[in-house]
Amino acid sequence: MPDGTSPLLLRADTDGGVTTLTLNRAASRNALSFAMLGALQESLAQVATDARVRVVILAAEGPVFSAGHDLREITAHRADADAGRGFFDAAMTRCAQVMQAIVGLPQPVIAQVQGVATAAGCQLVATCDLAVASDQARFCTPGVDIGLFCSTPAVALSRAVPAKPAMEMLLTGEMIGAEHAERIGLVNRVVPHEELAAATMELAARIAARSAHTVRVGKAAFHRQRGLKLDEAYALTAAVMTENLMAEDAIEGIGAFLGKRKPVWRDR
Repeated sequence: MPDGTSPLLLRADTDGGVTTLTLNRAASRNALSFAMLGALQESLAQVATDARVRVVILAAEGPVFSAGHDLREITAHRADADAGRGFFDAAMTRCAQVMQAIVGLPQPVIAQVQGVATAAGCQLVATCDLAVASDQARFCTPGVDIGLFCSTPAVALSRAVPAKPAMEMLLTGEMIGAEHAERIGLVNRVVPHEELAAATMELAARIAARSAHTVRVGKAAFHRQRGLKLDEAYALTAAVMTENLMAEDAIEGIGAFLGKRKPVWRDR
């Protein structure tokens, strides 16, 4: 992966095939400005084609994971000739593209949530494949409080948690704590704040130790089958498993299991 760094997005490569992308606008509460979304989009595109990257961690600097869309930027564009409609459409489209890029990324993405994640910031957490949260993390979708329902965050939220908890968050805009977020399935686990980075990296390293080919096949199939009817989902995944069985890593993995030895992955 290239070593270049965006002024808005600090990218750090780490050992073991784990790449960390860190939102780096702490002074602006890591708001998802149009430029920030563009930086994320660019970095995700680079990661997607880098075979060395096996897992991605999405982290953030400062006390806030992300406050969502940049409301100051949005307000400034109300002075545009079209009262901001063109910019709003472009911003929401770009945000949707970033969220879909995370889902479509070949590698699993783990959110490392150290603080508050609101609105589209909460959407970002819900979109990631996994999430590890500090015990100081909090979450909400407060658009209803400012007359702007969190409709796009609802897409990710409703796919990450059951309908009723999702609707409660969307309709009340109230903040929930990390333990509540874990109970409803918004995050996978909650750890002491000082252990967050280590716990997230430990999870990432365990995934990175698996066959990259198998993990990529599995992630893609998981997301594809979710939108299908039951019979279609089984037809899809049966075909995927058949193809997976033909892969070198499946042959190696099954052979290693039967031979009671550690597999040597070739990632193909």
